[in-house]
Amino acid sequence: MNMNKLLIITGASGTGKTTVSNYLRDNYGITRVITHTTRPPRAGEVTGRDYYFETEASFVQNHYIESVSYAGYHYGSSREALQRAWQQRRLVSLVLDTKGAESYAKVMPQQLIVLYLTISDPEILKERLEKRGDAPATIEQRLNSVESQRDLQVPAALRSLATVVVNDHWASAKVAVDQLLKNELCHL
Repeated sequence: MNMNKLLIITGASGTGKTTVSNYLRDNYGITRVITHTTRPPRAGEVTGRDYYFETEASFVQNHYIESVSYAGYHYGSSREALQRAWQQRRLVSLVLDTKGAESYAKVMPQQLIVLYLTISDPEILKERLEKRGDAPATIEQRLNSVESQRDLQVPAALRSLATVVVNDHWASAKVAVDQLLKNELCHL
């Protein structure tokens, strides 16, 4: 029996998780599981496309596999959103930090494909965050945070599941991502 699969894209800030997620959508039709947040939408963001924008009251109505509070807002990925995505496609993706990825590894290891993105030189991360337009103080704070330091290594709980891709240069990382997808798609 073929089962639905979830491709988790994880790694530290600036390693290219969103780039990979967009590439999978544009080149393989792999849709992203939409996550929930209580933060207000930014200009141009649409509920159901970027996030499910929730109130404090509606946020707690969902069944979360992982959730986090950050800067006064709640973020989480729910079983409901995963089921909605699986109704569209049997293989869907989700961008998570390593802690969130570990939560999924505990709940559904048989259904996971974990893509762990890294870079060989931390200076590259700093340059990428600068290019994104983040403020220098924000970049320093992010790179020195406990979460960022944690996400620089594959956690023990993910080692047996993760395919590590070094994304110093997108052209070579793309080849590795394509190879992973070709291997997985023939098993779907």
